[in-house]
Amino acid sequence: MGVIGADVHAVGNQLLEHVLKERGIDAKNIGVMSSQKDFIEAAMETGADAIWVSSLYGHAEMDCRGLPQKCIESGIPDILIYLGGNLALGKQSDKEWKDIKKRYENMGFDRVYPPQTNPKKAIDDLFEDLR
Repeated sequence: MGVIGADVHAVGNQLLEHVLKERGIDAKNIGVMSSQKDFIEAAMETGADAIWVSSLYGHAEMDCRGLPQKCIESGIPDILIYLGGNLALGKQSDKEWKDIKKRYENMGFDRVYPPQTNPKKAIDDLFEDLR
């Protein structure tokens, strides 16, 4: 797990790590300003079942494009990839959010979460997806 691109939003990332560990998940936090390569290398080193990408500064599309394909190319084709945060600039209506979510799902992300998502939802989804 970590924050991708030039994003430096550390507090939410650290809180999410804490909540994951409370639920018994061995989360490796690679921190902020992380590249796609950083996520993939950490996932491979730890034998991770999932990659959790956070982005709060609105440039997720630029930072995340191609990540699922790079996971496949790196030999981890079945890893779950979750993405959450402020994934586009500005506030979005519900319809705009649905379009944004669909865009990332079409890129190959398994789960996509809007701002203010309760971490419990994503963690419950992770347990469901790992079953």
